[in-house]
Amino acid sequence: MNPFVASILPLFFSFAVGVAARQLKLLSAKDATVLLRFVPNVCLPPLMILAIYRVELAGDMVLIPFCAMLVVFAIYFISSAAGKALRMSGPTFGSFLVGTLIMNTAFALPFFQSAFGDEGLARASLYDIGNTFLIFTFSYYNAIKYGDNSHTEKIQWNKFLKLPPLWAMLVAFGIKLGGMRIPPLGIEILEMLGQPSGTIIMVAMGLTFHPRLSHLGKACLGVFIRMGCGLGIGLLLAWVFGLQGISRNVVVTCSAMPVGFNTLIFAELENLDLEFASTMVSISIVLAMITTPLLIQLFS
Repeated sequence: MNPFVASILPLFFSFAVGVAARQLKLLSAKDATVLLRFVPNVCLPPLMILAIYRVELAGDMVLIPFCAMLVVFAIYFISSAAGKALRMSGPTFGSFLVGTLIMNTAFALPFFQSAFGDEGLARASLYDIGNTFLIFTFSYYNAIKYGDNSHTEKIQWNKFLKLPPLWAMLVAFGIKLGGMRIPPLGIEILEMLGQPSGTIIMVAMGLTFHPRLSHLGKACLGVFIRMGCGLGIGLLLAWVFGLQGISRNVVVTCSAMPVGFNTLIFAELENLDLEFASTMVSISIVLAMITTPLLIQLFS
């Protein structure tokens, strides 16, 4: 069996466990919210510290989060034009727009770790940071703009600065550039905390898998913009910046990630069309289970 295929099979199994747990009512979609918050706050920071600590730093790493932000802004103009042409209602258009803007880059992390080890995880995490910055700023702004809540709450622009993965990355680069060493016990503790991240992410994705038939055509269009147009923009950016190797793979593949789970959180917070958002997330997750490993292999 192909080593890469063998390494990602447990991820598919974890996704199936999440689907089964929901069907058997052992867990619910609300539990996925807890799991998906647990990963970036507890598991991902130590994983990122180890990944950056163990890899060779390269100049093209700076371009990776920048590419993630460029993808989001490019998708914004495409989705805005498409959504307005379809004359959607405000809350549905809000879910459509926000869903195409939010990339589920956390979904890609276990795949890149399986394919390239710490090198792949470190670079994919950089892309995730660029994407996450815009999730809690630009994407959240659009969720508020098109929601039907009557509040006038200001966007919490400082929320991004409180993200544990960001501080973990800064700490890791500080250790790396300062030539410091992490003792063996420290490495063992970091590995123990970070090890469950891939399993937890995939189980959570299985719990959120719940496609519905309402607005199916428009939901499929949103998924195509998020993943198909995202792929094309990622390829263009990789060519423009002359990216090669794992950096090219990360930018291209992560740009084609499924609709992010934060779409559901924002839809619930701002009274957007939650059912429409759930359909987009579910359809894109199924596609990404197929396209993500294929793209990683294709651009390796």
